[in-house]
Amino acid sequence: MEATDELDRRIIQILQQDGRASHARMARELAVSEGTVRRRLTRLLQQKAIRVVAFAEPEQLGYHTSAFIGLQVDPARVEAVAERLAQLSETEHVAITTGTYDIFTWVNLASSEALAEFLHTKVGTVEGVRHTETFVSLQTKKRSAGPSPGR
Repeated sequence: MEATDELDRRIIQILQQDGRASHARMARELAVSEGTVRRRLTRLLQQKAIRVVAFAEPEQLGYHTSAFIGLQVDPARVEAVAERLAQLSETEHVAITTGTYDIFTWVNLASSEALAEFLHTKVGTVEGVRHTETFVSLQTKKRSAGPSPGR
């Protein structure tokens, strides 16, 4: 896998701001040829350094309740529980973590009632889950498409 350089990082930054940016626009902004942008972008995609996807705004799609859910899990079941949660359509992010919780997941649901149902009928029925704590988002100040490569 070829390491990313400053030009790759700048291409990624442009796409994080505007995922529909044309090769021509990026080439002009970066003072390189369109072919260079096209080759770099193809390589970044092939190496799975980036994915180009639509980044949905939950509120605009009717999802008015967002929450982080911390899960304490039987040690022997952490991987299996994380895999099961990752299969659920409601989960947007699932991570195995250190600290008080073994797993954190982020969900966007239509309402607090839908969140309660999700917790009771989906999370609560996964074998190995011992305890959950739910942190409902009151207001979102930042949503990004991933880490900024320029940091």
